[in-house]
Amino acid sequence: MTNDSWFIPRGSRSEDGWTDVVDGRIAGWAHTGLRTATLEDGRELRLQAAAVERIVVPLAGSFDVTYAGAAGDGSQRLEGRASVFDGPTDVLYLGSGSSATITGTGRFAVAEVPTDQVAASTYIPRQAVPVELRGAGQSSRQVHNFGTPAALDAVKAIVCEVITPAGNWSSYPPHKHDTTVPGQESDLEEIYYYESDVARGVDAPDAAEPFALHRTYASDDRPIDEFRQVRTGDIALVPYGWHGPAVAAPGYDMYYLNVMAGPDPERVWNITDDPAHGWVRSVWASEQLDPRLPYERENA
Repeated sequence: MTNDSWFIPRGSRSEDGWTDVVDGRIAGWAHTGLRTATLEDGRELRLQAAAVERIVVPLAGSFDVTYAGAAGDGSQRLEGRASVFDGPTDVLYLGSGSSATITGTGRFAVAEVPTDQVAASTYIPRQAVPVELRGAGQSSRQVHNFGTPAALDAVKAIVCEVITPAGNWSSYPPHKHDTTVPGQESDLEEIYYYESDVARGVDAPDAAEPFALHRTYASDDRPIDEFRQVRTGDIALVPYGWHGPAVAAPGYDMYYLNVMAGPDPERVWNITDDPAHGWVRSVWASEQLDPRLPYERENA
């Protein structure tokens, strides 16, 4: 079935200066959250102290964050980027119970995961963000693993961002993480926050309308059937089920920010491929990585 709760067009859940807010007020949603916002020079947004860990991610622009709480007090400049297609950015992890004030100019996101356990607030400069080039051929993509277990000592949150060049497929082969099988599969909700733009180095008319495609479908008796055209600022929720591919349309690069967490005691991303398509991974050994990768800061 198609459930409008699992697809959030840009601006459809605006609140108190935030472009969109995803949290547990959505029926059937419990373990992850996301806030997105655009700030003009001189404006600020505040995060109230709550039992939630957060990661502040500049999307376009740079920001200053002042924060306080049991996880630590401080002020941190986040040197951002011109766009999400310009390589990694500084990010700031805020431990549970932290309040914060964010100022700057541009767009940013705040990944959120409910927890009352406190881990230390941590600044990760862009130079320290692990960059992974995943897949091959038309499945080539670039992953910034700033909020994964290997890079960040968080409590529950698993957060990363993925850049996929125009015409390529990402989140592929389709996979799931909706059942707890220790050592094999994790039970994780997942948020996809999307952006799309004209492919790097390509001239396009002003009438161009960048877009990408998102797919989620049932893996068991829980019905879900989502096939969406997504544009910058749109959000797709994956409560369960097979998900993928996420497709960058020819002519348009695709970005998504992933936020994952769930009820399992172990903070780990273990997945099961759709058996109809998992064999595709074996093809990558005979293919080359897309030469357009990595996407880095221009003029860096």
